[in-house]
Amino acid sequence: MRAGLSLLCLTYVLSQFYRAFLAVLGGVLQRDLGAGPDDLATASGLWFMAFAIAQLPIGWALDRIGPRRTVSAVLLVGGAGGALMFAAATTPAHINIAMMLIGAGCAPVLVSAFYILARQGSPAQFATMAALLLGVGSVGNLGASWPMAFAVETVGWRAALIVLAVLTALASLALFVIVRDPDAPEGGQRGSVLDLLRMRALWPIIPMMFVCYAPAAAVRGLWIGPYLSDVFGLNTSQLGQASLVMGVAMICGTLTYGPLDRVFGTHKWVILIGNLMCAVSALALALLAGHSAAVGIALCAAIGFFGGTFPIMIAHTRGFFPAHLAGRGVTLMNLFGIGGVGVAQLASGGIHARVAATSGDLASYATLFAFFGIVTLVGIGFYFFSRDAPR
Repeated sequence: MRAGLSLLCLTYVLSQFYRAFLAVLGGVLQRDLGAGPDDLATASGLWFMAFAIAQLPIGWALDRIGPRRTVSAVLLVGGAGGALMFAAATTPAHINIAMMLIGAGCAPVLVSAFYILARQGSPAQFATMAALLLGVGSVGNLGASWPMAFAVETVGWRAALIVLAVLTALASLALFVIVRDPDAPEGGQRGSVLDLLRMRALWPIIPMMFVCYAPAAAVRGLWIGPYLSDVFGLNTSQLGQASLVMGVAMICGTLTYGPLDRVFGTHKWVILIGNLMCAVSALALALLAGHSAAVGIALCAAIGFFGGTFPIMIAHTRGFFPAHLAGRGVTLMNLFGIGGVGVAQLASGGIHARVAATSGDLASYATLFAFFGIVTLVGIGFYFFSRDAPR
């Protein structure tokens, strides 16, 4: 189990990279392909939507054929193939298709690790282990900041994507060799996603799951770059450094949340208070959007830190899943979590374009950050009525 989990964790670095690297490519893609911030918001949203939609068949595959073949095949075809298509892109439409392929290709990586943890690990330590996997894998978030900006300035974005495609293909082959499938659950029980959706305990959790990752992922994955560039005039290298700061904050937040459910004896209140702080940070950024670049970066980092509740959200729901539906359970929650980012990112492009056309860039970014704060508060309103899972 340990070797497979370790390799999945390292491979998750690529998934985190692919969801965040557009933030430092805005200038070069505008120059080479005519892709503006709204085009990139669409591409980023499509990555998350493809990732989310793929969760349902992946959940079935994890429960029926296991993580080894599922993750290696999907990552090779979608991840490596999509990266090659991105490298060859000549229009924004090509970027959209490539990002959808990459999103679908990355979809089974983390949930395969969660599936193995859910089937073979200790329920009491699930949140800590999930946070550790997510935190270590989030090094890819850092790689998508200043290192990617340096690579773009040194060898060009097309060469960088070709290298990434090769690394992705090698990772998929290594996963096929090293990952081992858990034993089939006893009893031969069958079930479906509908059985999970009938669980009333999940109903107030799902809206929070839908919005909890959206502010941090959307801002780090794209909007921190255009915001700091359009409002304060930062260049590619400076944008890479700012993205690095937010990426580090996201890792620190994820690792901090990991053991807190055991420290305080509750998932619910750790998640609720953390997301409330994330919403406050987003609303503060909306109010202070034009103050200074330093304030903007600090508040983006706060959104990243407090918005790191994703693994503890998965841990909260994991306590309600029967063993024979563990794969479909974690992928269903991942669908809502990543799907929420996709919807928010697609909506954010339209919000930015409409407000910018009538009121200018500063007002458009203030509105955008307020949107992320408000939707988080709505999710908190539903989540307040949830209950902790049995331990």
